[in-house]
Order: sequence, then C-alpha cells, then structure tokens
Amino acid sequence: MADIRTARNTAGVRTAQIDEGLRAHMNKVYGTMSVGLLVTAGVAWAVGSSDALLSIFRDPATLQPNILGWIAMFLPLIMVFAFGAMINRLSAAGAQLFFYVFAAAMGLSISWIFAAFTGISIAQTFLVTSISFAGLSLWGYTTKKDISGWGSFLIMGVIGLIVASIVNIFLQSPAIHFAVSILGVLIFAGLTAYDTQKIKNDYIQHAQAMDKEWLGKSAIMGALNLYLDFINLFMFLLQFLGSRE
Repeated sequence: MADIRTARNTAGVRTAQIDEGLRAHMNKVYGTMSVGLLVTAGVAWAVGSSDALLSIFRDPATLQPNILGWIAMFLPLIMVFAFGAMINRLSAAGAQLFFYVFAAAMGLSISWIFAAFTGISIAQTFLVTSISFAGLSLWGYTTKKDISGWGSFLIMGVIGLIVASIVNIFLQSPAIHFAVSILGVLIFAGLTAYDTQKIKNDYIQHAQAMDKEWLGKSAIMGALNLYLDFINLFMFLLQFLGSRE
C-alpha cells in the first residue's frame, strides 16, 4: 500500500513539474514570438513610412518592386528553408538570433503596406488579428480533440497558396487574389490552432528527458511557426479590412 502511495506521489510530482515546465516553455514561445513581431513592425514602419528608404525597393508611386524589392520579397521564404536545414547545427542562442534577423527581413518584405494602407486600418487589422490569434491559439492549447491530422492538409494548402500567389504576380487576376485571401485566412487560422497543440504535445513527449538544448531550440521553432501564422493571418485579413491610401 505504501508503495502504491509513493508511486502516486511521485507521479503527481512529475506531472506538476511537467505542467510548470510547459507553462515556462509556452511563455518563452509567446515571448520570443512577440519580440519578433515588434522587430518586424519596427523595420516595416521605418522603411514603409520613409519615401527615401522605400524607393530603394519599390517605385514610391506605383509600389511596384525593383530588383532589390523582389529580393526582399523572397528573402524571408529562403531564410525559412535555410533555418529548417540549419537548426540542428545551431545553438539555441544562434537559433534565436537567426529568428530575429528573419523577423527584420520580414519587416523589410512587408514594409510597403505602410505606403499602401492607412495607418488606422493597419492598426485595426492588427487588433483583429491579435484577438483572433489569441482565441485560436488558446483553443489549440486547451482542446482535448486531437487535431494532428490537420497538419498534412494545411501544409498542402500553404504550398497551394504560395504557388497561386506567385502565379498571380504575373496574371494580376482579382478573382485569384480574392480566392487566395479567403483561403489564406482559413488555412492560417487552422495552422494557429494546430501549431499551438503541436508545440504543447512535443514538449510533453520530450519533457522527461529535459534536454535543455532541445527545449531551447524547440521554443524558437515554436515561436517561428506561430509568428508565421500571425503574420500571414494579418496580411490576408489586411486585404479585406485595410483602407487604401
């Protein structure tokens, strides 16, 4: 009987430690993501609100990208693939630094929105995105439903969005643009919940090993995934809620 009680107490302590560690892990994920968003917002505003800086990448009148503008547009995508390939060779500190550099590159990539949309509509869209993201992420964290099966479908959707968006750069079709925007909101709403649950489940599965290096990198990767969900959700919502200058 004493052995059973001891086992239960030990299991209870271990569960409490995992719960406490999970909260700290999620706080680091959201904290890192938030800093990344601040870096992105700062760079985007600094470049987008300055005609001199924006003209380096785009025509100030038409906002059409020049060669440097095209490089800035695709740089974040290239960096995401590079990050995935390099993550195992980077330290946790190196991964965090790479994430913040990536966030700055993303800010440069989307800086044109400050010239294309009014500041008020950008702020309103950011608020709507923040509320939606918080609700979706909270649901993904607390739901007992296993939504891991969504992953393959959602990733295929993201690939389809990228291909359609690249094609529409040349076609300039309003119908394709509208369809991509609607699907983009739905796909990244689903990814917000999916990625949150995955971050939680990955931590629980690896918590007993308490590999600090893995935990550090895992938090950065989790922050990157949620950051991408937020940015993409914001950009697609801006197509509906943004007021043009």
